[in-house]
Amino acid sequence: APSTPNNFISKLKAYDAHSSIADEFRVRTKNGALLSILTITSILYFVYLECKFNLFETVVEDRVHVNATVPTGLPVEFSVTFPNLACALIATDATDPAGQLQSLHLDRSHHVFKVRMKDGRGISSPKRHATGGTMLDEASFEDHAEVRVERNLQKMDGSFDDDYCGSCYGAEDNDNECCNTCDDVKRAYKRKQWHLNVEGVEQCKNEVLIAEEKDEGCRIYGRISLSTGGGNFHFAPSHELESMGHESQLTVFDYMRFTFEDFDVTHTIDYLHFGEKGKFFPNQVHQLDGETRKIEDGHGMYQYYIQVVPTLYKYLDGSRVETFQFSVTEHLRHVAPGQGRGLPGVFFFYEVSALHVEFEERRKGW
Repeated sequence: APSTPNNFISKLKAYDAHSSIADEFRVRTKNGALLSILTITSILYFVYLECKFNLFETVVEDRVHVNATVPTGLPVEFSVTFPNLACALIATDATDPAGQLQSLHLDRSHHVFKVRMKDGRGISSPKRHATGGTMLDEASFEDHAEVRVERNLQKMDGSFDDDYCGSCYGAEDNDNECCNTCDDVKRAYKRKQWHLNVEGVEQCKNEVLIAEEKDEGCRIYGRISLSTGGGNFHFAPSHELESMGHESQLTVFDYMRFTFEDFDVTHTIDYLHFGEKGKFFPNQVHQLDGETRKIEDGHGMYQYYIQVVPTLYKYLDGSRVETFQFSVTEHLRHVAPGQGRGLPGVFFFYEVSALHVEFEERRKGW
């Protein structure tokens, strides 16, 4: 007769080397119960540890290698507050290691704004700041100041060079019309019934009441894209600066002295980040965020030396973030009129490292 499932099971039971003991022969004790509970608990605990170690805990492995490719650009997001420096006095620009300007104003990715500050709070809406126009040494400052002195003298006596013909910025009625004063430009625009923004008019620069900004501060923030070849970006005296209410002092030395007095580089770095906006990896450190530096013993040029390291972070799910880390050292150089050591300002010198750091998330086990 063919074998049935019951016959197969019976034959299988014949190989049982650990046959159960009948209940009537079992002796149940308290110690045995405690040992059984301890055994089951231990098994469950060790199973939990193994699962946690192999399935749930994530470790981050790091490695460093030479960067085979060079990033196409170095995005920088920053916000720096100068509590004792008027917005009219300060400009932003960047140079390469050879001292040549990086032409930030030609890049559409640059969005820099100024906000006038008073007692730690903003008192104006953000104003778009055209980067460029900084003065970095006394020679360039003296050249600019000489032109400014000559213009102020011409304004005082109403005279101009014989061949001087100021632009009317498109509002002239004919090619021979000149607008030598701010009033001439305003009159030409009024005749055309056009709106005039005097901030971009050469003849009206002295009409801007920069003295109103005295005792104010300035916050400059935004995003710029720098060259990966190194260089610096900085906050320095602007070509558009005025003598902050000292217009009667018309000598070059007075302009320089008032600039040094008014250009207080005490500052707070609200934030300074390298890389695309919002692309951070877990526990990334930004060393300069919230840092304040006060200049109390004279005029200063504050210098930060930054080593930027390209960084790649790989998440467990396969996604990745390409960003930058940096290390920084700093130095305060004391400067004074006539020393030839430069003008007051805040400089961020940077260099992109040839090394590349990678972080990768992994499971500990299997």
